Amino acid sequence: MLLTLVDWRVRVAALYEQVRADPDPERGHATWRQGRDELFRSHPQSPLPARDPLRETGLPYWPYDPAWRFELPLLPAPTDAWDPDERVVDGGGDGDVTMLRTGQLALPSGATLDVWTLQQYAGGIFVPLRDATSGRADGAASYGAGRYLLDTAKGSWLGGRPTPQDGHTVLLDLNFAYHPSCRYDDRWRCPLASPGNTITDLVEAGERLPS
Repeated sequence: MLLTLVDWRVRVAALYEQVRADPDPERGHATWRQGRDELFRSHPQSPLPARDPLRETGLPYWPYDPAWRFELPLLPAPTDAWDPDERVVDGGGDGDVTMLRTGQLALPSGATLDVWTLQQYAGGIFVPLRDATSGRADGAASYGAGRYLLDTAKGSWLGGRPTPQDGHTVLLDLNFAYHPSCRYDDRWRCPLASPGNTITDLVEAGERLPS
């Protein structure tokens, strides 16, 4: 079990490395989808139950839309007394997960997404998303509790660069939004989107629920 988890994370990290290396974002997205389908179909650490039909059909997504791809400046974390800067969430078998809000990304629509830093040994940044597709009842929906955009502790990173003003940009492509493991099986416990990661935009991009 231990080594299969190591292999899963190595493969996920390698998949994102392939995506970053491809100059064509849409082709990189197709590579990502194919790689995820293979992992979910056959890997011992797949979050899908053994007889889940998604093992055969593959995971459903909206078509790639380049309008949802942005390079955004990493802004300072907001000061908001109603939404604490530190969150402690139930990580299931991994124990409690402590996250510190350390930044914010502003989408062109005006919506903002908080950037969280995992305070455990592995570290890494985490950006979840809950948008207007979450839990829709008309079939064009994503998981009601939200999706993940970036989780660098698990290898999920699309890129970024320093700026001349000593800042940093983050490549945020919402076509790579994916469902957390708890979407597929109740045995998983996942950090979900807080109010600072909940937006009213209708993000018909990334992974979706089956029609």
